[in-house]
Amino acid sequence: MRGLLAVLLVLACGLCRALNLSNAYLSPRNSERAVRANTQYIILHTTEAEAKSSLRKLSKNGEAHYCVDRDGKVYRIVDRRKVAYHCGTSMWSGRRNIDEVSVGIEVVGYHDRALTSAQYAALKELVLLLQKLYNVKDANVMPHAQVAYGTPNRWHRRSHRGRKRCGMGYATPGVRKLLGLKERWLSDPDVKARRLTVGDDFLAKVLYAKNGDQLLPYKLPGAKGVKATPKKTSVVAKAVSKVKAVVPVQTHAKEILIAKGQTAWDVAREAYNAATTLYIFPDGKRITGDKITDWEALVAGTKVVLGDENAAPVQTLTAGTHPKALIGDAVMAADTWYVRPTGGRIQGSKLTAKTLQALPPGTKILTGYAMCGPVTSKNLPSKLCPTRWDAPDTYYLFPGKPLQAAASIDMKRVPAGTYIFYKN
Repeated sequence: MRGLLAVLLVLACGLCRALNLSNAYLSPRNSERAVRANTQYIILHTTEAEAKSSLRKLSKNGEAHYCVDRDGKVYRIVDRRKVAYHCGTSMWSGRRNIDEVSVGIEVVGYHDRALTSAQYAALKELVLLLQKLYNVKDANVMPHAQVAYGTPNRWHRRSHRGRKRCGMGYATPGVRKLLGLKERWLSDPDVKARRLTVGDDFLAKVLYAKNGDQLLPYKLPGAKGVKATPKKTSVVAKAVSKVKAVVPVQTHAKEILIAKGQTAWDVAREAYNAATTLYIFPDGKRITGDKITDWEALVAGTKVVLGDENAAPVQTLTAGTHPKALIGDAVMAADTWYVRPTGGRIQGSKLTAKTLQALPPGTKILTGYAMCGPVTSKNLPSKLCPTRWDAPDTYYLFPGKPLQAAASIDMKRVPAGTYIFYKN
């Protein structure tokens, strides 16, 4: 056993020397984060933004363990042994909160562009190091797009796969070959078990099709046998055309144009009704997602400007709207919570059809959440909810106050009697 450990340490040290590692963006959140009990997955991301802004945000919020820049330089963000909030709402093989059992690697770039050769080389070495340290098999090195999911909404009545396309290319055979990974998942166990449904047909094809590389809108650098998307009509082109209606036209400033036949969810996913999502109509009218009530009235040509993609939008009940129109079949689920404007809270499973109908406008709805509390002088948030107390998608309900996101409050001033809602 000691001999094996010695070999692993020598290997790890050799790989560390090969990697260009930097501590310039170590997160101030390191001291607050819990140590993971075990590590089962390595999750690969694309930042969907350029290096400077991405590194600042990742460091400030502790949202990854590493970040690989375009020149191959690797920045440490959160101690690899601790929990980093990089997965958001996530599930794989029935296991939720993948943050608690994974290492997260962000790579500067976009889901619809190839990485640089330097990034592929650095990522390959970093992944190999982590695999050796944590005994993670090739198949469990996965893109964020494979584990992220969305909770029910007006277009998808059940929890669904398709919330994000972040890093989707990492699942394809050609990219995995570049990273030295020989195995990959060929199907989604959560869709098979009906825990989730498919919410993005194009994403599902990229993740699991044999020709996933050809569905990507770019050619892989130095990858032999991988062809760019054909210009002439082919089997691949036909497959893409079938799902074209739900492929958003996106710029890299997070501005998306709604095309004919698209819904707000096709374009903005779970942030469709968030206060951080801005809709600019062709006539110049501007309105945020939380203020729109008639979603069927959106017209082609409307521009959607996304805010923080990691912000977990909380549904707000409006006058004349039934909760089922917002969250589908999750209305009376045990992991759905309703917070009234006056501050009262009630679990979905405790409601009846009559009390559900009677919920007042302004009620906040959280789906896929658990609750802990109340906070006392001895039971502080970090003790009640050790791995999620300050997560971006965690919410606090102070006595007599409206629901607040963890990121917006002073953790030193959380009053007794506060309840915490965290992703289940």
